[in-house]
Formats: sequence, C-alpha cells, structure tokens
Amino acid sequence: MTVNLAPSTSSSLKPESQNISALKQVWQTIDAGSCPGSYNFHMHTVYSDGRLQPEKLMELAIAGGLKGFAITDHHSTKGYVQAQIWLDNWKLKHPDRSTAAPTLWTGAEINAELLKNDVHILAYAFDPEHPSLTPYLRGKGTEGHASYSAARVIESIHEAGGLAVLAHPCRYRSIADQLIPEAARLGIDGVEIYYAYGNPNPWKPSPKQTALVKDLAETHGLLGTCGTDSHGLSLLVRI
Repeated sequence: MTVNLAPSTSSSLKPESQNISALKQVWQTIDAGSCPGSYNFHMHTVYSDGRLQPEKLMELAIAGGLKGFAITDHHSTKGYVQAQIWLDNWKLKHPDRSTAAPTLWTGAEINAELLKNDVHILAYAFDPEHPSLTPYLRGKGTEGHASYSAARVIESIHEAGGLAVLAHPCRYRSIADQLIPEAARLGIDGVEIYYAYGNPNPWKPSPKQTALVKDLAETHGLLGTCGTDSHGLSLLVRI
C-alpha cells in the first residue's frame, strides 16, 4: 500500500519531521514485512550508544530504499539534527530524486518508570525545541525525579506535539500483559509490535512476542510500530 507522506494542510506550518498525521497513517499500514526494508523507527547513532555517524546512517537509509524512519538516540536529538541537515542538502543536490527521498521524523528514546520497571519510551514527531522535553534531551535520564514516571514522560511528549510508544515491551521484568494495559491507561499512543528479540541475522520480528503485543495493541486501541533498534554499522540488524 502506498502512503502519502506529503505534509497535510493542517500540518503545513510544521516541518515534515513533525507531521503526525502522516506518521499515524504509516503505522496503520505496516506489517511484519515493513521493517527494515521500507520503514524503521528505532535506530541509534554515535550521539548515544550507536556506532554510526548520522551522515553514514543517512547514506545507508537512502541506499537501502527506506520510505520513512526515525533516529531514536537515548535522551538526545543531536543525531537527528545532523541527519536532517544531511537530508536537506541531499535533496538540494538531487532535485530529480527529492520527491523519492525518505521521510525523517524526529525521534528519541527516553527512560521511564512503569510499574516499577525501567522501561524505554520512544518519542516521535515532536518539536525538539519544546521546553517540556528539555529534561529528557540532555544526554541522560531523569531517574529519581518526578519527571522519571512514565505518566510524566508521556505527558511531556504530548505537550511537545509528539507521539509516545512503548519500546520492545517483552524485554522488561514485568510481562507485556501488565505493562501495555498500564501504558495505555496513562495515554501512550502505541507499542513496538515488530521487534527482533534475540538479535537474529537476518532481522526478523519474533513470532511469539509479535502475536502477543499485536493482540494487546488491538485490545487497547494502540498504534503499532517496527524497528531494528540498530546500534552497529548496519540498519538491518540490532548489533
């Protein structure tokens, strides 16, 4: 299914990287085969715990034919900023290919406390300059502070105009059956449905966990995302 990623009239005053309506539309169409060839909403650069420079990541994204993606460095948007500059320059140098360029949304991965678990909440399509996210974009988490609660993290992402997603919900001490309903109660927008637990190569979403998380997402009316959680020199695997 072809998804129109052009900015909508309602989002015309915002950068393409903050186009929530287009992002939701993509998430409503992805499936187990969408990642990592067409979409990838979880990856890291040297600005957190990844090995790729943002510019190299962009080269791989273009070469790999990605249609849409996000860089989700831990507590930082520095990698995103460098990648956006690279992408804007690439479009200027390749005007004949600019309409086929992938959409890059703002992203970040934020630690939070949920049911006494240290979980990761992915933020997307937010305003990186919004003051509500300032405490979370300083290169480290806010553990021990009121801002560390999942409720406050989700609220802050929403205040910055973004969407909040629970990352890899089957990797925590508490089971997904407990975490996802609670996250939904707190107003989270989605969960990472398609994720490769165990770091297989080639990347493939784990069948058992995928089925469970997808069912819980549908039950609680949540959007679903996919991502490789890349930390190494390839966007096609986690490490």
